[in-house]
Amino acid sequence: MFSKLIQNDLPQQKAIPKEGDLYKVVNTYGRTFELKYGYYEECDRHSPLVRSPVPIYPDFTKEPVYTDDGTPFVTMMQDACPHYKGEKKRTADSTCDECKYFGHGEDWIGICTCPKNKKIE
Repeated sequence: MFSKLIQNDLPQQKAIPKEGDLYKVVNTYGRTFELKYGYYEECDRHSPLVRSPVPIYPDFTKEPVYTDDGTPFVTMMQDACPHYKGEKKRTADSTCDECKYFGHGEDWIGICTCPKNKKIE
């Protein structure tokens, strides 16, 4: 009985996610995105430094998604576009998160409010 009490007090170990497991469902700006565990690069899958898959965010530069009014979705870590406006000068490492046009949504997903990036129908 005493061992059962001790086991209940031990911190629960989290299961290591597998590739394809659901990480989170993000609802933001009228769209829903399923984020699953995986690898961004094939080399990560085989690297001894990468212990488990990571949450994979949409690549909106390769597959654009827009709000109903044509505003593009972006991620915080996405490379800044040529219309970047930030407190610091744009560099090769600048991201959308640093841009004044970035509209924070849920998690790391947001929208780009720059009028030059809006989808015109």
